[in-house]
Amino acid sequence: MANVAVIGAQWGDEGKGKIVDWLAERADIVVRFQGGHNAGHTLVVGDKTYKLSLLPSGIVRGTPSVIGNGVVLDPWALKAEVERLREQGVVATPDTLMIADTCALILPFHRDLDGLREDASGAGKIGTTRRGIGPAYEDKVGRRAIRVCDLAHLDDLGPQLDRLTAHHDALRAGFGEPPIDREALVAELREIAGFVLPFAAPVWRTLNEARAAGKRILFEGAQGVLLDIDHGTYPFVTSSNTIAGTAAGGSGVGPGAVGFVLGIAKAYTTRVGSGPFPTELADETGERLGVRGHEFGTVTGRKRRCGWFDAVLVRQSAAVSGITGIALTKLDVLDGFEEIRICTGYRLGDETLDHYPAHAAEQARVVPIYETMEGWSQTTAGARSWAELPAQAIKYIRRVEELIRCPVTLVSTSPEREDTILVRDPFAD
Repeated sequence: MANVAVIGAQWGDEGKGKIVDWLAERADIVVRFQGGHNAGHTLVVGDKTYKLSLLPSGIVRGTPSVIGNGVVLDPWALKAEVERLREQGVVATPDTLMIADTCALILPFHRDLDGLREDASGAGKIGTTRRGIGPAYEDKVGRRAIRVCDLAHLDDLGPQLDRLTAHHDALRAGFGEPPIDREALVAELREIAGFVLPFAAPVWRTLNEARAAGKRILFEGAQGVLLDIDHGTYPFVTSSNTIAGTAAGGSGVGPGAVGFVLGIAKAYTTRVGSGPFPTELADETGERLGVRGHEFGTVTGRKRRCGWFDAVLVRQSAAVSGITGIALTKLDVLDGFEEIRICTGYRLGDETLDHYPAHAAEQARVVPIYETMEGWSQTTAGARSWAELPAQAIKYIRRVEELIRCPVTLVSTSPEREDTILVRDPFAD
């Protein structure tokens, strides 16, 4: 049986939570491998809605869940999320939740720096969630991070604090902020350590043992490929690699363990925050998509920008991530449109492009080339088989497959986990 990696094929918010929840019931372990608590997954189980930002989606089902080394961990956000889920009847224990002992921590001054930079950037704002994710990754790469394993050795933290404060105090001074209070920071870490450490483990060993035993591992990505630090719409991206290749390095398994790569894409396109968006609709149609799709960020509550499906971008995402199959979500949002458009290419001045250019100025200038298809008046909401879909909806899906050069493996027709059409079983490969 194959392992499965689930990644977003657009700018995030594609509906990964539902798909991961749907797959998690059949997996033995679910792993988050990158990002931080800037991610947001919404799961609807019966009459309950769970909003996750850091915890793997498997936790709701009781499937053993792992936060891998590629994640940056805010220990206070973790505690708040665990307590919030407990109020909903989901209890995380060291048997159901493991955290890589090599995870870098997001600390209070990371959040401060994130906000200070955004406020000072003017027109250059990236549109971060101000949760400290970027500064934490910077410290990790700069080899000055405090990690989960350090919480068990706080009396030995001096050299790391020297490296951290040498860097951050100079930055803080530039913003007119006081230096880091080292004693207060250590006191905060000492207080939270007792909560975090019971979950800490060498998860690379757990995952490799699980793989050797033939267990099924589900790798859960955050954000989307178009927010990847290398392959996304730079600089309006996140601070980690969101492509499927990161599943291996971000969890401590070899690349051969990743298995089937399932890319999640909405039947239209959305984006939160700043950055280019070729098919964005700042009109009644865009508003209609947003209202019908309930397009508000799980983490931030920010209204999402909406537009037609961009086949060029999803095709590019599929290529750089080696996507095996696509899960097409929110098909029901397109119900009732007389016409539906798909972006098949771009014009840039006198040029016609079949890919998205790398430079931000060119990204902002491209004009989408559209193909128009007939819509459908019947409802697709709740459909669980091809036979329940209107002929035009099937035609739309087939055209999407042709344009992105990747088969559609799953179709989601509502937030309910069972309202899913399975075309190909990712775990069977």
